[in-house]
Amino acid sequence: MTRYSLLDLVPVIEGGTVSQALANAADLARHAENVGFQRYWVAEHHGMTGIASAATAVVIAHIAAATSTIRVGSGGIMLPNHAPLTIAEQFGTLDALFPGRIDLGLGRAPGSDQRVARAMRRTLETDANAFPQDVMELQSYFANDGQTGIVATPGAGADVDMWILGSSTFGAQLAAALGLPYAFASHFAPDALDAALAIYRRDFRPSARLAKPHAMAGFNVFAADTDAEAELLASSQQQSFVALRTGNPRQLPPPVAGYRESLGAQGNQILGHVLQCSAVGSPATVARGIAAFVDRTGVDEVMVTSAIYDHEARKRSLSITADVMQDLKIAA
Repeated sequence: MTRYSLLDLVPVIEGGTVSQALANAADLARHAENVGFQRYWVAEHHGMTGIASAATAVVIAHIAAATSTIRVGSGGIMLPNHAPLTIAEQFGTLDALFPGRIDLGLGRAPGSDQRVARAMRRTLETDANAFPQDVMELQSYFANDGQTGIVATPGAGADVDMWILGSSTFGAQLAAALGLPYAFASHFAPDALDAALAIYRRDFRPSARLAKPHAMAGFNVFAADTDAEAELLASSQQQSFVALRTGNPRQLPPPVAGYRESLGAQGNQILGHVLQCSAVGSPATVARGIAAFVDRTGVDEVMVTSAIYDHEARKRSLSITADVMQDLKIAA
């Protein structure tokens, strides 16, 4: 039966503050826990005024402290930005604070542009192609197997659930080779979804952490009582995507009625491509969309994501999504 989880970029709305965004994230996490979501992930992005999760490990601690049972983690930590030892210490600390609840999703994208990446790293000598070696170094710190000659404190012996993230087939190959769970970013980069899942399942090698493939895929859900209301809610994220893809990132704007109709061909082409893996509508519409996605991909988990301007409407969307997923489980 397919599990359902939540990815939150901790959006900062127009006219809002980072403090408000972080408070909303804690409240949303409690709500997600109450309606049965498996895990709650936040993502590392930098230099974006509309995203408040740049200090990802700190935000994870904030979310985990506000909840009690839901798994909390990163979707993901962009490992080329960090020394593996630093991440081992951060997530070892999180595991000590919240034992058995911490996930570490790892990606190799910068989570920023080159200018911001340079400011973060002080140098761009870090090679994204070294990502597999960095992942294995991080595994060594957690295993405390002596291969690095360094004991991560905290970190050594931590029970952190490590995932490989990807938007291409590269991550699928690495996750399969290391015997780790795999999450695909189809909520914004859908092109290689089917190929990546096929490679991951075909080439998977069992490991001490995982006996068989475990795949998750991102899926945008905007749910409301009616299709029209959901379409209106979705227009905030649509505006943000168009702004980002045209080089003008912004805070999450309020919804605009008829937004898609107001766009020219370029804008509609951007949204039609990037939001292929989405369900927008009433409970019945969302149920059909999620069921078709699960049937197509066969994923073990659906990672739901949605940026909705109104916080209460966002919570309502999650409640509808949870009801839909429960019904799908019963039907299965």
